[in-house]
Amino acid sequence: MVERRRIEIPSGVKLKESVGEETKFPFEISPMYEGERIRKDDMFVELGGPTQPKFELVMALPVDQVVDMKVTLVGPDLDEMEQGKAYPYAMVYYIAGSKIETDLEPVIERRNHDFQNYIEGYMHLNQRYDIWIRIGKNAMKKGLKSLIQIAKATMMLYKNELPFIEKIEAVYITDKALVEKLLKEVAMPIYEERDRRVETLHDEDVSEFYSCTLCQSFAPTNVCIVSPDRPSLCGAITWFDGRAAAKVDPEGPNRAVPKGEVLDPIGGEYSGVNEFAKQESGGEYERIKLHSFFEYPHTSCGCFEVIGFYMPEVDGIGWVNRGYPDPAPNGLTFSTMAGQTGGGKQVAGFLGVGMAYFRSKKFIQADGGWYRTVWMPKALKEKLEKYIPADIKDKIATEEQARTLDELKEFLKKVDHPVVKGVVRPVDGKKITNGWVEEVAEVAKEEEKPAEAAPATTHAVTQPAQQAVQQFSMPLVQLPQLQLPAASSAPAGIKIIIKDAKITIDKVIVRKAEKGGK
Repeated sequence: MVERRRIEIPSGVKLKESVGEETKFPFEISPMYEGERIRKDDMFVELGGPTQPKFELVMALPVDQVVDMKVTLVGPDLDEMEQGKAYPYAMVYYIAGSKIETDLEPVIERRNHDFQNYIEGYMHLNQRYDIWIRIGKNAMKKGLKSLIQIAKATMMLYKNELPFIEKIEAVYITDKALVEKLLKEVAMPIYEERDRRVETLHDEDVSEFYSCTLCQSFAPTNVCIVSPDRPSLCGAITWFDGRAAAKVDPEGPNRAVPKGEVLDPIGGEYSGVNEFAKQESGGEYERIKLHSFFEYPHTSCGCFEVIGFYMPEVDGIGWVNRGYPDPAPNGLTFSTMAGQTGGGKQVAGFLGVGMAYFRSKKFIQADGGWYRTVWMPKALKEKLEKYIPADIKDKIATEEQARTLDELKEFLKKVDHPVVKGVVRPVDGKKITNGWVEEVAEVAKEEEKPAEAAPATTHAVTQPAQQAVQQFSMPLVQLPQLQLPAASSAPAGIKIIIKDAKITIDKVIVRKAEKGGK
């Protein structure tokens, strides 16, 4: 086990300390502020986020090593920061109590997101090494002067809401060198240790899973199910963490979810999970498959660490992590895809996951797992390298091999990726895609036949559009159906034939012919 000990603060750094509870705060504290968004124009400063080193960490220590309600701030405070700028940020909490154990660390750590969003004018997003905080201009106008005030309010909420915490102490850091050092030497080894614990436990070994509803303030219909083979989307909660949280706070955000009947062992569908999903989503979703990308996929909150995206042009799945700034081969950035998928939606073709899910033996196993994966950023691939099967590792492209769909197609053909000839999923040996080769052969045969004249009323698709898509098969994917009113059907006398094409139409205008043939 990684040793838990107090942080050593180097000499010579700027330091502030405060001991004891605050009696008055210059901001309101209430659950009504959950979900408050601080846009860039309304922001005083940003802490952490895409451009700065950051993390949050909770460590359980013996009672005699924690000074209750003490805050230490290392680095510049709010009154020394320039408006509109971004700064490094770390929040470390020491906790102690007779019921405190290391299993509770990540659970308590995740509540930092919950409690800090109670603070008026303070927005907290994400978790672990991905935290993103914004402080509003209005909060500063109302009298917020120091991060020590934020720390005191957060610790007060911890003790009020989680009474098993007998002592709590905070160390907030805005000194960049120290944030980077502690992230590498202290935080990351602890995160890694937590994630490793569940690798030998699987879904079929337990009788119940656990929920996490902390993100419902931002994603009201999100239903996060934490199983041994599928950690939370934010990556902060494992099955062991959920069990520990439910034990000390059974009515809290982490509750036991009975598995019920196994409906699909490969897709990971359970009757108990479906019942819970229907209840927690307000009836929005009635089915969830934990290990499927396309069919009833898990909902995506907004705090997920990585987003998966389907590319029909190559019949493969790409993954991009938060923090990768460039567009993926599909032309979209992480933030754009997250905006389309987050909020607790269930979207076929996009899927938010936690980083630890890539370690799972059941990683999207219903859709081929790693053998359906065709692209990911180099940094993400390197981080996950030891979990990628050896026979597919070099066949997954990064931005060094492909930045566009055309480049990706050429790379996948060159390395003979499984998607080219058809993916066989390892879990049951079933071939789940037809591949490109069969489709190309069929197209070649069709081109040998004489072209038939289209009816005069047929609106043909342009040749470039056909060539762009006809060489690649479109798998059968369960996509949301468009419910069109009866009146929107095409009027009599118009016949539209579309074959082997993908068309984007911004506007269709149908006008009734005027008398006289005009």
